[in-house]
Amino acid sequence: MNRILFTAVIAGTLALAGAAQAAGNAAAGRADAANCAMCHGQNGQGTQVAPKIAGMPQGAFVQALQDFKSGRKDNAMMKAQASNLSLQQMYDLAAYFASLR
Repeated sequence: MNRILFTAVIAGTLALAGAAQAAGNAAAGRADAANCAMCHGQNGQGTQVAPKIAGMPQGAFVQALQDFKSGRKDNAMMKAQASNLSLQQMYDLAAYFASLR
């Protein structure tokens, strides 16, 4: 019984630590968003050359960046941009753009 409880406590602690690390900081994302504005517009509203990213769900935003970085999504410009981002920066950008409507 103690072993099961110990395992549950460790698993819960790791899950919370992962969630805390994955949380984005919108203020930090705003600071990193200048490169996005070149194509997606000043407030992520979208342009003729790039889609709207303002209001995009955070999970979808991070997944898209990871897909561009890994090559699963094929776009040379986005691959170049995403390749320069850490996972935390992706979460920060996601928090920032999700806060825009």
